[in-house]
Amino acid sequence: MVANLKAGIAEREQHLQYALGVLHDQAANLDQLKKKIAASKTTWLVAGLTGDLNRRFPAPPAPTEFTVIATDGSHIDVSRHQATRCFLINIGRIVLHYGTSPSATLESLPCLCSGSNELVVKPNGNSARQQPIEGNLLGIRRSVDECQHLAGLARGLPAEHPALALLDGSLILWGLEAYPEFVTDALLNRGFLAHLDTIREISRRQPLALASYISLPRSTDVVNALRVAVCPHEPADCDHCGQTPVKCVMMAGLQDQELFAYLLSSGERSAVFVSRSSIIPKYYREHEVHFFYLKLDEEIARVEVPGWVAGDDRLLALTHSLVLDQCQRGQGYPVALSEAHEQAVVTTADRDNFWRLVESSLVTEQLPSPSSAKSRSKMTRWV
Repeated sequence: MVANLKAGIAEREQHLQYALGVLHDQAANLDQLKKKIAASKTTWLVAGLTGDLNRRFPAPPAPTEFTVIATDGSHIDVSRHQATRCFLINIGRIVLHYGTSPSATLESLPCLCSGSNELVVKPNGNSARQQPIEGNLLGIRRSVDECQHLAGLARGLPAEHPALALLDGSLILWGLEAYPEFVTDALLNRGFLAHLDTIREISRRQPLALASYISLPRSTDVVNALRVAVCPHEPADCDHCGQTPVKCVMMAGLQDQELFAYLLSSGERSAVFVSRSSIIPKYYREHEVHFFYLKLDEEIARVEVPGWVAGDDRLLALTHSLVLDQCQRGQGYPVALSEAHEQAVVTTADRDNFWRLVESSLVTEQLPSPSSAKSRSKMTRWV
């Protein structure tokens, strides 16, 4: 593996330099590229363009008094090997105030869901249809809870100081397309986006920005825009491309972070781009997801913001300065998110103790506590 990686370094560097050349060339033809992207049909996600591809923005100074709030979560999933169906979501909540009177609030709020109505998503007025909350869907439900708690923290912010609300990961709830429409309505429309609405309303009364932070992103949205640019077909149509053009192949496999590692200096951010995920125009409204790349000492980070932050120069500058400040205080990662993770994390030992507590509680109340033979085998030493 290492030998193959070493052998491919020179070729990857050649492809990267070619992509950088295309990026600089296309900066002068932005309107034409926008039209081509809009008309093209691709099998990969292409970034929407809002400004010059190669523009660099230095970090504005951070305010002297500000607050950063953040949430992160962890969970224990439903297990078919255990005695009863239930799941647990643990949310870490952080409030860090900086300035003349610094303060910090760190807490975790666990929630156990076990009732029949808590374990499924149902459409309004139709109890016959239901979707169990487990696996990937539980991860989405946890993201909704993280946003709900963030909105709750935002309500308690002092109005006189600027603030940044931070989430870990993407603002896009990937994977909802695989579920029925009533699940999307419950978790996205009446869940995640409703909590974003709350945060936006608060931002209208006081300087409050919202962002999500993705460390070491593997996204290729901007690279894919360059692939559209060099495509010889007008417009590009990947579904009917008989043979992939060589110029397109030269950029396949490159990541956006590789481009901006060359383009940006430490502390600078890229231009703002728009995610063209199919779920966004259908549901996200004014929360349309925009993103930029931020260069830190050790990595390139992707920072996602809703459209109402991207369209406000003051909030966008506040996001840039405070995310960078948080990363500098947190050894390259936002300290508020790091602390939220520490509050939220559920260890393997925690999971084992949780299921033991569930079983012992059932036994104490003289309730049946059947578990699978597989589970009993794993918990018993035998020869």
